[in-house]
Amino acid sequence: MAASTDSNLDISASIAGLLTEEHCTDHLQVLKKFTAALRDKEYRDAVDEETFSSLLKVLSRLCDDLLAVSCEDLDLQSVGLQLQLTAECFRAQRNACVQSTRNQSLLRELGFINVTIKHLSFLQTTRVESRDGIFESLRIGIQFLGNMSVGNQTCKDDIWQRSFPNLLLQLLSVDDDKAVHYASMVLHTCLDEAKVEELSEPQNIQLALRVMELCRTQPDLDWTVLIATQHFLKSSTLVESMYSGMSHHERVTLLELLSAQLQEEDSDECGIPPKVARFLATSFQKGCGAVLTLATGSASSDEVLHEALTVISLLDVLCEMTSDHRQFMFLQDHPDLLVTIVELLRQVHVIGRASKNIFSAAQNFSSFSGDDNPTAQSPVISFKAHLIRLIGNLCYSNTDNQNKVRELEGIPLILDNCNIDSNNPFISQWAIFAIRNLLEHNTQNQEQIARLERRGTADYSALRELGFLVEERDGSLLLKTVRKDS
Repeated sequence: MAASTDSNLDISASIAGLLTEEHCTDHLQVLKKFTAALRDKEYRDAVDEETFSSLLKVLSRLCDDLLAVSCEDLDLQSVGLQLQLTAECFRAQRNACVQSTRNQSLLRELGFINVTIKHLSFLQTTRVESRDGIFESLRIGIQFLGNMSVGNQTCKDDIWQRSFPNLLLQLLSVDDDKAVHYASMVLHTCLDEAKVEELSEPQNIQLALRVMELCRTQPDLDWTVLIATQHFLKSSTLVESMYSGMSHHERVTLLELLSAQLQEEDSDECGIPPKVARFLATSFQKGCGAVLTLATGSASSDEVLHEALTVISLLDVLCEMTSDHRQFMFLQDHPDLLVTIVELLRQVHVIGRASKNIFSAAQNFSSFSGDDNPTAQSPVISFKAHLIRLIGNLCYSNTDNQNKVRELEGIPLILDNCNIDSNNPFISQWAIFAIRNLLEHNTQNQEQIARLERRGTADYSALRELGFLVEERDGSLLLKTVRKDS
C-alpha cells in the first residue's frame, strides 16, 4: 500500500512539474504514465483533487498556447507536440471517468467540461497540413465527454448546456468518421424528452437534420439511427419540424426509418405518437398527385422524381400503420383519407389502361429481376397493390368505410385489379383481402357483388384462379374457397 501511495505522489508531483517548464517530449511520457495508471480502478479511485487540478492547468495552458498561435507563425513541430500533449490529457480524463461517479463529479466541478469544450471548438476549426494530430485530439476529447455523461445526469446537462446546438452540429460535420461516431454517441447519451423538444425549435433544427442526413449517407453509423428511432420519432413536434425542413430525398430516409420501426417486434410499443400518423396521412393527401407525373415522363428532374418517391414511401408507412397496429386504427376515420386513396387508385388504373406506361399491367415474370427489364427498378412497383391494401385496412370492421367504397364505385375498381400483374406483385391477394373486408357483415356490398356477377360486368376468372368463388347462399353472397381444379 505504501508503494502505491508513493507512486501516486510521484505521478502527482510530475504532473505539477509540467506547469513550470516548456513543453517537451518528456512531458508526454509523464502524461502517458498517468493515463496508464488510471486504467487501474484502485488507482483511479485514489487520485486526489490536487492531481486532477494540476492536469486541468496543463490542459488549460495547452489550450491557451494553441489559441495564441497565428497561422503566419505556425510552427508545425511545436503544434504537433502540443496536440500530442492535448490528446494525452484527454486520454487521462477519459480513463479517470470509467465507472467512477466520484471522478465524473470531481472533474465537472473543477471545470474540465468547460475547458475541453473550448479546446474542441478550436480544434474542429483549425487548419494545419497534418490533420492526424487534430483528429486524434478531437476523437479522444469527444470520448471524454461521452464517459463523463454515462450514468451522470448532472454531467449530461452540463455538456448539453455548453455544446448545444452549435458545437454538437460542428462535431457531427467534421471530416472524420470516427469523430462523427463518437459525437453521435455523446448526443445519444445526453438526449432525453425535454432536449428532443428543444431540437424542434427553428434555431436548433439543423442539428436534427444533420443526424437524419447521417442516417441516409452513413447507414452503418448505429448511434444516429438509434437517435432517430429512440428519440426523434417519438416527438410529433420534431418529426413535423424536420419533415418541413427536409428535401424529398431526405424525407424518404425518415419514412424508411418509420416503416422499419413499425415492422419491429413488439411494434405496439413503437412509441410513434398518434399525431405523427395524422400528420403523415395529411401529407399523403396533399402530395399524392405527384406520383401521377411518373406516367407522363414529366418527372424529368430529380426533385420531381423524389417528390413522387416521397408519396410512395408515405403510402408504405400508412399501410404498415393500419396493419395490426391497434393504436393507429383511428386513421380509418381520418377525414377524406379513404376517398383520396380510392380516387388515386382510379386515376392510376385509368392511366395505366390508356396507354403503355409505368402504371400499365405487365406479365414479365420470366425477366422480372433482369437488368434488361426497366420495371424491375421502377419506383412504382407494388404501388397499386399497396393502394388496394390500404383500402382493405381502412375498411376492416368499419361499416362506414365499407359503404363509402361502394358509394365511390370502388368495388368494381378493386375487382378489376384481381388479375396477376408483374408490376404489382401480390396485387391479386391484396384485392381478395380488400374484397373480404368490404363484404364482411355488409349485405349491401354483397348484393352489389351479386348484381355485378349477374350482369356479367365483373370478371371472376381471376378469383377462381386463386381458388375463390362468389356463391349465393340464403340470399347472401359469400367468398368461398374452392379447389382450383374443380
